[in-house]
Amino acid sequence: MLSILNQLAVSFDLPILDWIQANLQSGFMDFIMPIITLFGEDGIFWIAWALILICIPKTRKTGVGMIIALLLGLLICNATLKPLVQRPRPYDFQWTEFGREIQLLIEAQHDYSFPSGHTIACFEASVVLMLNDKRMGIPALIIAVLCSFSRLYLYVHYPTDVLASIVLGTALAFLGNWLAGKLMAKLPAKKGKFQA
Repeated sequence: MLSILNQLAVSFDLPILDWIQANLQSGFMDFIMPIITLFGEDGIFWIAWALILICIPKTRKTGVGMIIALLLGLLICNATLKPLVQRPRPYDFQWTEFGREIQLLIEAQHDYSFPSGHTIACFEASVVLMLNDKRMGIPALIIAVLCSFSRLYLYVHYPTDVLASIVLGTALAFLGNWLAGKLMAKLPAKKGKFQA
């Protein structure tokens, strides 16, 4: 699989990343993208959001769904796929294959590139929110899209990492939301409380 991804890097991914650098780079973007990318950092923003929702009976199922999806993503994507595929980061690939050094706006990442943990976490959480409450889901999805793009702008992920992660994150969101519904249905409902 790594050899296929390396071929894609040369034919598809790197031209897109280089186009972004050549056409979209600006002082404002250089300032804002390292901030936006923090929304996916270790899933902390989404975990905090989920915990708040869990504390409110009316939104408990949504919060539980987010936590389940995030845990699934951690196990399947970060703990399994990253070490299994071992795809080098695009800036490392540029250096080893072409001797080209990429100036990063954030610290170099110390794990593998595929899939994008930031993107997966953002889409797991935001899609669960969208499935349950569009008022929260729409702004969450906007954050997810911006955070995913930031990974490309910052040159720390390939477009194929991000695209695959959007698909994986969305699938895990549906699974997490479904499992949360099954789990909440088994819990005894308290009088006067909502557990939806």
